[in-house]
Amino acid sequence: MQSVLEEARKHRAKKVKEVSLIIGELTFLGLEQVRFAYEILTKDTIMEDSNLLIKEGEGVVKCNSCGYEGDFKYEDNPQYHLPMPTLRCPKCDGIVEIVGGKECIIESIRLVVE
Repeated sequence: MQSVLEEARKHRAKKVKEVSLIIGELTFLGLEQVRFAYEILTKDTIMEDSNLLIKEGEGVVKCNSCGYEGDFKYEDNPQYHLPMPTLRCPKCDGIVEIVGGKECIIESIRLVVE
């Protein structure tokens, strides 16, 4: 929100009409919770009643064992009391490194200027 308001100030905007975000699937942010928070946080600002568009970015992993890069296998072990997902390589079942899908990016902002 701060970044959008700062950009609006730079352009002397009277109103923010639309904000488009890309949220990676591996941020583990609930999209409905983001929408709810957006509505609450924008109240009584020039962002109030603006349209929020959210695109989900694809998760990409890289396996250090076999060199695979792409989609992943997701494990959620019920023996843990807290959700601790493990991402595994679909080729060799090795543990992987996340290389995409953790982003939360402002893709575009539509403003009403004087």
